[in-house]
Amino acid sequence: MDQAAANGQPPAAEPVKAPLVTQPLGLFGSLRAARNNLLDILPDLAVRQPMVSGKTGARWHMVMDPQALRRILLEKVEDYPKSVVTKNLLRPAIGDSLFVAEGAHWRWQRRAAAPAFSHRNIGNLAPIMTAAAEAAADRIASSGAQAVNVYDEMVRATFEVISDVTLSGERHFDRDAMHRAIDTYIDVAGRVSLFDLVGLPGWVPRPGRVTSGNALKKMKSVADQTITDRRSGSTKSPPDLLDLLIAGEDPETQRQMRTPEIRDNLLTFIVAGHETTALTLGWAIYLCAFDPAVQAAASDEARAVLGRRAATAEDIAALPLTRAIVDETLRLYPPAGLLARTARVADELCGREVRPGDTVMIPIYALHRNRLLWDAPDAFDPTRFQNGPPVDRYAYLPFGDGPRICIGAGFALQEAVIILATLLSRFRFNLIEGRQPKPVMIITLRPEGGVWVSADPI
Repeated sequence: MDQAAANGQPPAAEPVKAPLVTQPLGLFGSLRAARNNLLDILPDLAVRQPMVSGKTGARWHMVMDPQALRRILLEKVEDYPKSVVTKNLLRPAIGDSLFVAEGAHWRWQRRAAAPAFSHRNIGNLAPIMTAAAEAAADRIASSGAQAVNVYDEMVRATFEVISDVTLSGERHFDRDAMHRAIDTYIDVAGRVSLFDLVGLPGWVPRPGRVTSGNALKKMKSVADQTITDRRSGSTKSPPDLLDLLIAGEDPETQRQMRTPEIRDNLLTFIVAGHETTALTLGWAIYLCAFDPAVQAAASDEARAVLGRRAATAEDIAALPLTRAIVDETLRLYPPAGLLARTARVADELCGREVRPGDTVMIPIYALHRNRLLWDAPDAFDPTRFQNGPPVDRYAYLPFGDGPRICIGAGFALQEAVIILATLLSRFRFNLIEGRQPKPVMIITLRPEGGVWVSADPI
């Protein structure tokens, strides 16, 4: 029970959340729900129990127990490969890149790409993030008294960053065309089909993914041409992510990525690298506007450190509340709100039988709001993160964990703090009545309808 309720006080207002399911949906009900919003298939039991199991065409289990999650993501990671549904959704766009590959093919790519995401290289790319923060602040300031959809602004800012750190200086690169292609693919091909729910194999064509072929061709064509041009040109100074991928080498096998492998990983970084950070920033600004007291404290912190300039990587250590807001945003609205694995062998989780072929889901959204793990789980309280995560490590998984933890986590956190601190030092954001965002997940957890605010200069 929340403390307010225990004291006979009305509960504090909570930010928007998904209404979880209290009755079984059945196969076709699950399909309708999943195609519109994957959060609509999450049972309310998932925030009250360590594990929920069922059968919707195929057998499935939702796991929210930290020790079981440790087993899935770390101790028995080879026994729980990415689910068939995940591969069917993403392989047409990003091939056997780091996000999809398994086993030895994944391991050598991870070793080859790891240096690109070292602390040093991420720090070298920070000036691009600072410039994008300054440009976003200028655009918001130019809107004057008009309401601003800050989610759209954050998408633009983070796409500027990812395109500059992957494809810097490429004259033929059409940012708008690439962004439209990514959005088309996610919207059309990213929706779960009936074939996925009943467990049909990946080689059976999914209608939506067939019709999204033109968007994929455009994305891959741009990436292939860019890689070809870069191989025949000169390396940037400092090198961008494309340079680092081309030069990357697996220290164990001395294997380097060929053009198709570089392309698939480049597209992975472009798609994931801007979408997830834009979502985090959009939701973070919504939460700050939702709680004016937290926003005022973070604004004071940012202005004390920055004055009127944009934030840099060197400022992050002096911005603990801003970082805690990012962490709490990732708890309440994790961009990857649901992970899925397919059990390769028989196992037992939380005392329950898991059979080969069962789908094992990690509903990050429900895990981060599970009442067995978190105090006041639906409340916005960034102070819970000011001394690090307040729970078991495997109860907080915005970037996954184990050997497959997101390779770009450090990049995303640096970018989010730089942009958020810059904006909070310059504006006071206020929610627009009647324009509340709705949490909707297709592949990522987006604010349907946008995040509309007024932005008053400070």
